[in-house]
Amino acid sequence: MEHLRVNNIEVSNLTGEKTMQDEQIIGMFLASGHRSPYTIRNYTRAIEQFRRYIGYKPLKDITWKDIEVYKIALIKGYCSKSGKPHAPATVASLVAPIRSLYKWGSDPNIGFFDHNPTTCVKIPKIQINSKNHFLTKTEVKILLNQLKTQSKRDYIIGLTLVLLGLRVSELISITWNDFYTDASESSIWLVVKNGKGGKRRDIKVPGTLWHMYQTDLPVPTQADELLFPLSVRQVEKIIQRAREKANLKKKVTPHWLRHTNATLALLNGATLNQVQENLGHAQINTTQRYLHNVEQMKKAAPDFVESCLKEFL
Repeated sequence: MEHLRVNNIEVSNLTGEKTMQDEQIIGMFLASGHRSPYTIRNYTRAIEQFRRYIGYKPLKDITWKDIEVYKIALIKGYCSKSGKPHAPATVASLVAPIRSLYKWGSDPNIGFFDHNPTTCVKIPKIQINSKNHFLTKTEVKILLNQLKTQSKRDYIIGLTLVLLGLRVSELISITWNDFYTDASESSIWLVVKNGKGGKRRDIKVPGTLWHMYQTDLPVPTQADELLFPLSVRQVEKIIQRAREKANLKKKVTPHWLRHTNATLALLNGATLNQVQENLGHAQINTTQRYLHNVEQMKKAAPDFVESCLKEFL
């Protein structure tokens, strides 16, 4: 029998096999599609937490009640170390991998499960609270100045997040051979190979930032070396430290800098499509949230009323 290893799980060749172990099914699921290493890690943890909660009941025997009870346990905080209820967004992120697993495994062409028990499981409604998660120009300057006092590397990390609008998982995955010069030899571009959903996109690198990469970062010995050999948590701590030392009242995270990129780009004339392509949004609706915010900044309803009544004011 042939074997292969996926995410350190040995998966048997299905030829002649009637059943598979749950670990093997999960390994094949995680290997399907184009998921980033960051997504695979989160999916693995979410599925393992669910299996542990249900006492490792065989996946094929799971019912909608098992998943619904697990969801309620998440909402009430029974699964957290602190005992505090999880936020709706967290509950959704922990249930989503389970739904994806059963949707994939119940496909007639795959057939690991004879039905999908998650079809009637509702995800908690998630309130969009990131509308105002951006920094002003002055706040960006304050944060970058603080990062510069910490180290050149920290400053370049902050600048990269603001200028390129990357996710943290994308930032820490950049290698030196991900850059290329365009046909006109006038610009440097970064290839993001493992964006959300495994999608690839190309981002133009401003000349100032590229110069810093070349002069202020360690000289690579190999083309596949990482620019920033750090974990997601380490990058988060770098931004957190700068935020606290700069006395910024906003709870800035690396993802805030991605929101800031989109907001400042639209405010200064970028088109919606340009921002969508740069951020790697699959749906234009996601990018439009930024546009609505920017339009309000430029001229909100009270401004029009003020203009109308200006002669009386």
